[in-house]
Amino acid sequence: MSAGEPWWAESVIYQIYPRSFFDSNGDGEGDLPGITSHLEHVQSLGADAIWLSPFYTSPNKDGGYDVADPRGVDPRFGNLEDARAMIARAHQLGLRVLVDIVPNHFSDQHRWFKDAISAKPGSVERSRFHFYDPKADGTPPNNWISLFGGPAWTQVKSSDGSAQYYLHLFDSSQPDLNWDNQDVADDFEKTLRFWLDLGADGFRIDVAHGLAKENILVDHHDPQGLSDALRLDVEMSSEKRGELLSSVPFFDRDGVHPIYRNWRKLFDSYNRDVMAVAEAWVHPPVRATRYVRNDELQQVFNFDLLVAPFDAAFLYKCINDTLEMLRRVNAPATWALSNHDTPRVASRHGAKASRALALFVMALPGSCYIYNGQELGLPDAEIADADRQDPAFFRTKGVHKGRDGARVPMPWNGGQTPFGFSSGKPWLPIPENWRELSVSAQEADATSTLNLYRKALKIRKENLVGAGEIEWVDHGESGLISFARGEFAIYLNTSSTVLQIPSVGTLALGSDIDVTLENGSLTLPGATAAWVAIR
Repeated sequence: MSAGEPWWAESVIYQIYPRSFFDSNGDGEGDLPGITSHLEHVQSLGADAIWLSPFYTSPNKDGGYDVADPRGVDPRFGNLEDARAMIARAHQLGLRVLVDIVPNHFSDQHRWFKDAISAKPGSVERSRFHFYDPKADGTPPNNWISLFGGPAWTQVKSSDGSAQYYLHLFDSSQPDLNWDNQDVADDFEKTLRFWLDLGADGFRIDVAHGLAKENILVDHHDPQGLSDALRLDVEMSSEKRGELLSSVPFFDRDGVHPIYRNWRKLFDSYNRDVMAVAEAWVHPPVRATRYVRNDELQQVFNFDLLVAPFDAAFLYKCINDTLEMLRRVNAPATWALSNHDTPRVASRHGAKASRALALFVMALPGSCYIYNGQELGLPDAEIADADRQDPAFFRTKGVHKGRDGARVPMPWNGGQTPFGFSSGKPWLPIPENWRELSVSAQEADATSTLNLYRKALKIRKENLVGAGEIEWVDHGESGLISFARGEFAIYLNTSSTVLQIPSVGTLALGSDIDVTLENGSLTLPGATAAWVAIR
C-alpha cells in the first residue's frame, strides 16, 4: 500500500456468513463464538479484514436481512459480549471488522412496525414506513413487484375498519422504511455509532441504492416485460438487468446521496479510519461512481465479475472500464467473484477456471472480497426443495431456487458430513462429496485451492500492494489477457488451447501444476493463470 493510502485501498476482505461459518454450541447454526474461534483461518489466508453478514435480532425470514433490532445480537448467534469479544480478537490478529447494515427495510417484528400496524392511517408511527390507501378499486397503490416475487404491497386492516397497503421491495416481512422521515435517519445514525463505538471499523450497506423512492403512487409502465425478471442477479440477462435498473423509480434515485453525505460526516468524526462499501446495482455502471465521490462512501461493489463469462475479451473490457471509471473519482476498485446472493464462482466456471480467474483478479489494484468457502473452491451445493429456506424460492413457488446453494456451511475437517462444522445437524445439509474440500484436507495438499489462495495473497501483500497501476499487454485476443504491474507480469488464458508465451523471468505462481516456465517460454494451458516475476 502506498504511503498515505487508507487501509481499505488494497485490502483483502473476507466475507463471513455467520450462520454457515462455525457452530460452537451444536445447534446446527454458526455463531459469533464460532467465528471468534476460527479467525486464525482468516488471518492465515492473508486477509486484512472481515465483513459479517447480519447477526442482529431477527426472525430470520431472509437470512437475517430482516432486522428486528439493529443494535442487538440474535440469540442464535450469541450476545453483545460475544460480538465485542469477536471484534477484539479480530483486532488482536490484525483484522479489521466490517458489519452489515440494512437501511432499506426493517423486519415486521421491529417495534416500529408493530406500532405502525396498531396505529391509524396518517399516524406518526405509519409515517416511518410507506403506508398508502388503496386505489379506488381496492387494488394496491401502484403495480410495483417484489424482487422476491409477487406484489410489492401487502394490505393490513386497522381496528377502525380502514385498510391500507405497505410497501416491501423484498419479502412481505420486510417493510420498506421511509427515508423522508427524520426518525429513520436519526435511528440509523444511532446504529452506526453503536457499532463503531463497539469497535467496528466500517460497514457494508445492503441495498444502498434503494433508500429513495420516486413517483410512489404512479404505476410503472413496463413495455419490456421486465417485471417478469424478479431477481437482480445472475438469473437475469445483463440486458434486462440494465434496462430494469435504469427505469425503475425505486433504485438509484438522487435522494440516496444526501443520506450518505451525512453518514460520511459521521464516519469522519471518529479519530480512526472508518469505511463503508455500498451494495448498489446501477445502470449505466458509471453511476456507481456517484456513491464514492469524495464526500460520500469509500467503496462501491463492482458486480460485473459476478455475472461475467469466462472470456478474455469480455474480462479485459470489464476490468479496464472499471479501473478507468473509478480513477476519475479517485476511488479504489473492488473485485468480487462470489457472495451470499449469487452462485459461487466454482459453479459458474468450474474448478479449474475459477482458480485461474481468482489468481488473475488478486493481482489487480484495488480491494478483493473473498466469500467464505471460496478459498476452498466450494461449488454451490445441491439442495433438495424440502431443505430450502430462501424466501425467493417460496414467493416464486419454486420458479427460482434461491440462494441456499451458496450458503451451505463450511467443511472444516473429518471424513463425513458435517465435517467439523457442528456437532449437531447443520441448518443446511453439507454434501458428502465435500470431503476433499475441507480445510484440513486442503491444508495437507500443496496443490489445493486453499494453498493457492494463501500463496497468492502472501505474494500480493509483499509485492503487489502499492505497486501502482497496471499496463495492459494482451487485450483478449486468442483468449489471452495479460498485464504488467510492479515487478510482475500477469497472464490468464480463457481459451481451451495451450498457449506458449515468450516470457523472461521466474514463475512465481501458477493456477495449475501444468503451468510452467522454461527456456524463456511460458506454457499456459487452457483455463489457467500465471504470475511471472520479471525483475
